[in-house]
Amino acid sequence: MNHTLILPILLPAVVGALLVMAARYDKVLARAFSLASAVLLLGVAIALFVIASDDSVRTYALGAWPAPFGIVLVLDRLAALMLLLNAVLGLGVLLYAVGGWDMRGKHFHPLFQFQLMGINGAFLTGDFFNLFVFFEILLIASYGLMVHGGGGLRVKAGVQYVVTNLVGSSVFLIAVGLIYSVTGTLNMADLALKVPQVPAGDQALLQTGAVLLLLVFAVKAALVPLHFWLPGTYANAPGPVAALFAIMTKVGAYSIIRMYMLAFGADAGEAAWLAAPWLLPASLVTLVLGMTGVLAARSLGQMASFAVIGSMGMLLATVSVFTQQAIGAALYYLVHSTFAAGALFLIADLVAERRGVQRDRFVLAPRFAQGGLITAMFFVAAIGVTGMPPLSGFIGKLLILDGVRDSAHAAWFWTLILSTSLIAIVGFSRGGSLVFWKSHALPPAPASGHRPAAAPFVAVGALLACLVALTVFAGPAHAWLEGAAVQLFAPAGYIEAVMGTLQEVR
Repeated sequence: MNHTLILPILLPAVVGALLVMAARYDKVLARAFSLASAVLLLGVAIALFVIASDDSVRTYALGAWPAPFGIVLVLDRLAALMLLLNAVLGLGVLLYAVGGWDMRGKHFHPLFQFQLMGINGAFLTGDFFNLFVFFEILLIASYGLMVHGGGGLRVKAGVQYVVTNLVGSSVFLIAVGLIYSVTGTLNMADLALKVPQVPAGDQALLQTGAVLLLLVFAVKAALVPLHFWLPGTYANAPGPVAALFAIMTKVGAYSIIRMYMLAFGADAGEAAWLAAPWLLPASLVTLVLGMTGVLAARSLGQMASFAVIGSMGMLLATVSVFTQQAIGAALYYLVHSTFAAGALFLIADLVAERRGVQRDRFVLAPRFAQGGLITAMFFVAAIGVTGMPPLSGFIGKLLILDGVRDSAHAAWFWTLILSTSLIAIVGFSRGGSLVFWKSHALPPAPASGHRPAAAPFVAVGALLACLVALTVFAGPAHAWLEGAAVQLFAPAGYIEAVMGTLQEVR
């Protein structure tokens, strides 16, 4: 049995425990362990990405228990993509944090490792009860990271975040209970086999459970009207933590794609494509509200937060079409939006650290150190987020517009995507001109005498370089992602791997 499949969960779990026990008071040792773990995790993610590229579905049975009774991890193209995305973003954020942010509070590095563990577990798990377990690991670790460094606003936003997610967790358990009561299984592959066999008399319970599950995933993905927790949480979180949170909403999107294409897809009988009627209108409203929020934002952090909401609306509206071409386009945009949002949050933090009491608010302030370099980085990130040419955001939107053109709602898609893109451009132009251009007309702030660390700039540059690479290699990247979409629309391979050949990982 190939044990590589469990390493994305095991590695950060072990290192996180070691950091708590042996290195929590030693700054150098904590950073060394954490960075080494992140680099190794990236190597593992690349290896699994290469392995998954042959279109086979790999499984790993914990304790060698047969399906559907034991815990199973499943690797396909979609899971491998998300693991690699998390590893790249995690390493970039950690590199930024070791520039000084990690020492502003306690236990940053253990919490960071447990956060990576929870995210990777959510991407790999093959049953939705363990998806709940990994969601709870995410909640605990992300709350600790959210309040890292303290502050009243941060604690207030953190409490709102925890309460919202605890309510979501309660609904998750209710949904799991309803689905289990009529199917007798928690395994996703087994569920895909049993959902079509559910008698008509039990369909109401099944579909109620499935809709409640969609509600939980919508909370994670910040869909309207369940988006209210995100702007305050992300805008008040520490910069590197908010950047890592850029992939947190993608956990919700991943769960929707996985569950409602595998278990409630074309072969689900009366419950086929159950999510589509609910997902489409909520996503389009989320797109409009998010991009309107970009225009109304009062700080770079708020603007980045609303941009995340808008991008999730665009992503899940595309997913709601549930066609192979649309899913391929959505996956490309998912990768782009994660890197773009992560870079934007880090840039907002660079600005806030240098503008004194004005922080990253849209007010005039004296010029700040490294202003030219940070301005250039913001310009590149803004091009990416708003979807202007030539970066991957523009390509992603073109792919989406092409992928939804045969939809019955194509006119709505085209109108809202193009109009909200214009709104986002105006919002970023307004914010950027106040923070960077108009402020440059004022005298510079007094020199602090403190030499800035290079690591944060390297981290931001690396994430922006990922956008450039995604643009340059758009053809091969989209072809690989189309392969992932093809695999999602052929769930028989996933089901056979889990239910038929669970004991062997090739």
